[in-house]
Amino acid sequence: MSLASPSPLVDAFGRRISYVRLSVTDRCDLRCTYCMSEHQTFLPRKDLLSWEETLRLSRFLIGRGVERLRITGGEPLVRKGVLDFLRELGAEVHAGRLRELTLTTNGTLLKGAVPALVEAGVRRINVSCDTLKPDIYRRITRGGDLAKVLDGIDAAQTAGIKVKLNVVALQQDNRAELPDIIAFAHARGLAVSLIETMPMGDEIAGRETQFVSLKDVLLDLQSFWQVVPSTEATGGPARYYRVAETGGLLGLITPLSHNFCDTCNRVRVTCTGQLYMCLGQDDQVDLRGPLRDDAGEDRLNAALDEALRFKPRRHDFFIASDALPTRDGQPIHRPARTMSLTGG
Repeated sequence: MSLASPSPLVDAFGRRISYVRLSVTDRCDLRCTYCMSEHQTFLPRKDLLSWEETLRLSRFLIGRGVERLRITGGEPLVRKGVLDFLRELGAEVHAGRLRELTLTTNGTLLKGAVPALVEAGVRRINVSCDTLKPDIYRRITRGGDLAKVLDGIDAAQTAGIKVKLNVVALQQDNRAELPDIIAFAHARGLAVSLIETMPMGDEIAGRETQFVSLKDVLLDLQSFWQVVPSTEATGGPARYYRVAETGGLLGLITPLSHNFCDTCNRVRVTCTGQLYMCLGQDDQVDLRGPLRDDAGEDRLNAALDEALRFKPRRHDFFIASDALPTRDGQPIHRPARTMSLTGG
């Protein structure tokens, strides 16, 4: 297959797009309270890109200058065939055409997937885990088994894969536990990113009462630790800090309390082939149609170039709460789609 035009992906604000988060499923084996409804309705299989289409799209994006691909879901490891797909995509890593192939997972199926990840050239992954208390984990995830996640992390580290823990800060469920989670992770050589609740999905109730500003969390941590800014970066939205007492890296992802868009270099593609230029906006461009209707790449190139024209300067996240005023006195948009549908 011939590669697409090598022209770089540059948006209207001069930002080069080199990082794509590619969802392969909207399904998940957990039902985290801040992410999904308990009885989530999932997409019919026919709406999803096939593995052949997903691989073709991945190679097309690499041909347009994408250097990093993060495979996401839902939970990517629940989809049958994902490990074979990762092995095929790993050939792009081994050939030097793709700088980095990474994965975001909830960790429940990670242990068995580790050999395939190593074979695919995956050198680091993100694991979502919001508590180290089994009972609270079961409640947040509506039935999940924390031991499986910790076993998966151990297996990944043993195999030489770097692991970063993603922790959504939740006022009622884990705020008091955040220092313990950070200390636990750093003692085991894990980086940690704390994440403010994402205001996505109208049907998810109670999110306003769970919101924690990471500005406040940082002040709490700095009352007993030396937490200083770091120049380290991983291509994602986190601002990083180094904790002197633990020696570990701490990232803060703050879509509400601090806008992080000036250097945004990423877009998201859903499992149905919809390209979202911004997580906090509804604008999208269909890539599934060109993939299925055109054996060439002209329509894909045209769709991608059109999308870049409309990538916004910044997102406009908002959770309706007296504690979170509108930006510049104006109401701020909240996407109706859930995070699991968009891709993590």
